[in-house]
Amino acid sequence: MNYGYVKVAAAVPRVRVADCKFNAGQIEKEIIIADGKGVQIIAFPELCITGYTCGDLFAQQLLLEEAELGLMQVLNTTRQLDIISIVGMPVVCEGQLLNAAVVIQKGRVLGVVPKTYLPNYKEFYEMRWFVSASDVSARTVRLCGQVVPMGDNLLFETSDTTFGIEICEDVWAAVPPSSSLALQGAEIIFNLSADNEAIGKHAYLRSLLSQQSARCLAGYVFSSCGFGESTTDVVFAGNGLIYENGTLLVASERFSLEEQLVISEIDVEFLRTERRVNTTFAACRRRVAPEAAIRISTELVNSRELNLMRTYDPHPFVPQGPTLDERCEEIFSIQVAGLAQRLTHTKAKSAVVGISGGLDSTLALLVCVKTFDKLGWPRKGIVGVTMPGFGTTDRTYTNALDLMTSLGVTVREVSIKKACLQHFEDIGHDASVHDVVYENSQARERTQILMDIANQTWGLVIGTGDLSELALGWATYNGDHMSMYGVNASVPKTLVKHLVKWVAENGMDETSRSTLLDIVDTPISPELIPADENGNISQITEDLVGPYELHDFFLYHFLRGGFRPSKIFFLAVRTFKDVYDEETIRKWLQTFLRRFFNQQFKRSCLPDGPKVGSVSLSPRGDWRMPSDASSEAWLKECEG
Repeated sequence: MNYGYVKVAAAVPRVRVADCKFNAGQIEKEIIIADGKGVQIIAFPELCITGYTCGDLFAQQLLLEEAELGLMQVLNTTRQLDIISIVGMPVVCEGQLLNAAVVIQKGRVLGVVPKTYLPNYKEFYEMRWFVSASDVSARTVRLCGQVVPMGDNLLFETSDTTFGIEICEDVWAAVPPSSSLALQGAEIIFNLSADNEAIGKHAYLRSLLSQQSARCLAGYVFSSCGFGESTTDVVFAGNGLIYENGTLLVASERFSLEEQLVISEIDVEFLRTERRVNTTFAACRRRVAPEAAIRISTELVNSRELNLMRTYDPHPFVPQGPTLDERCEEIFSIQVAGLAQRLTHTKAKSAVVGISGGLDSTLALLVCVKTFDKLGWPRKGIVGVTMPGFGTTDRTYTNALDLMTSLGVTVREVSIKKACLQHFEDIGHDASVHDVVYENSQARERTQILMDIANQTWGLVIGTGDLSELALGWATYNGDHMSMYGVNASVPKTLVKHLVKWVAENGMDETSRSTLLDIVDTPISPELIPADENGNISQITEDLVGPYELHDFFLYHFLRGGFRPSKIFFLAVRTFKDVYDEETIRKWLQTFLRRFFNQQFKRSCLPDGPKVGSVSLSPRGDWRMPSDASSEAWLKECEG
């Protein structure tokens, strides 16, 4: 299986202006290398057979003939290869000259796409030599002895994807041709360009391509002229850029003096899911009625074994890169803004939070503190309640008290041991049997205490449960599952851990920072089973349901990409190859799928809570699934 991946390349060959034989040789070399690497479609820069900067030489008959001979040379050299190549050259049609992209495969010309928007301002004056695709009535052209389709509305269909083409200035237009092509089914857009460099232009170009690929819910492959073009007035840096739905997958080195080949895989299966989910895309297709595209079938080729070059982040929910602080602050601010609105709307006089000394309750408390500070309310209005039970350890108990004290909130301690023992006696349960009754009774007792204290103080119970727990159903129904507002409801466990650490390292006093960092390092546990003989946590969540970093990886790709189990497994094995073996990944993927389906009933009645990222399980928003949906197909594929 190729799991929907299409391997594409943007080539930036060396050129000699007006030396078509040399340029054709450079193009051939890059095509052969790309084919050897399993590339299915490769794009070259605008007018790469002649060079973009030929100027008035484009009016020379000899240059035009040499360009066609150069294309024939490429056709003959690559006729045994499966790869589809898109090259730029001047093409004569009905006595007019077109700046065109020519699609070739296995010795055949599949189609010709002329440039629509010809820049004729500042350093550009293409209308001096070329005519626009809009000004040509012909729908075929003779090239290299073949009569082939021509037009700006050609779609090329392979066994794996459908792609379209635009040229340079086309994407800078108010309504790029790629928008129409995408609405008609193009999943990947190739752009052959001669984009020159100027201060600040490169950043703008990247933003433009990113936005267009996102707007079209498409892959976008951009190849621009590089070393060898004339530098009489401008300089070309040789940009090879590949995007997928707004995300840059790979980029070439700018201003390289050598030829370059950038390769990546575009996940068209993911793009198809995005288009199915995004109803705006379908609405645009109905509203905009573009000229019907001409569909061209490419040669059927033998599939190759997938050798995935692109990598995936093992922690897809955790912000990365130079914007880390900005992203963390944004996430935290969304939580704070949500809680502030709920507190002011309900005219609550307090916020009641159960503090266990664990990650989730810590983040919820930090959100409350920031919210009260922002509203100008005294922190004493936050009631932190620690409720030691049978499994509470000294470490978590001490951290809970130290954190509340250092943050200046109201501290209350209510032991649940007597109440639970009385409850066990009332219902006839043996307290020495540490089963689900033993565990859930404690969780429900804690929730009852919080609800009643909220009534006492005219406040709201702030939920602490996170997205990962909701996905796995790792919560006691009508226990920690319930609250009056769940600030962590769409924050996964890996992100909770990261946010607590980020808060600790940004603006906290030394005492609070020390406590927060120790909480980050504490094993994740509900602490419902008594500690071991050394007083250490005996019930470690990740030993029971699996590593949260795996479950968050599964969750992200299951929901965000709509991926099937075999594809998630394939990606997880590659991503965690140095951490978990295949059998371990398969085991926890089965656990994830089984629990995700079986525990939907808990998510169907979730309290309100703010969405902070692209994935949420709110039954009122992102995820609506019947509680009795069958998981058989998913588990069967996972077992296989």
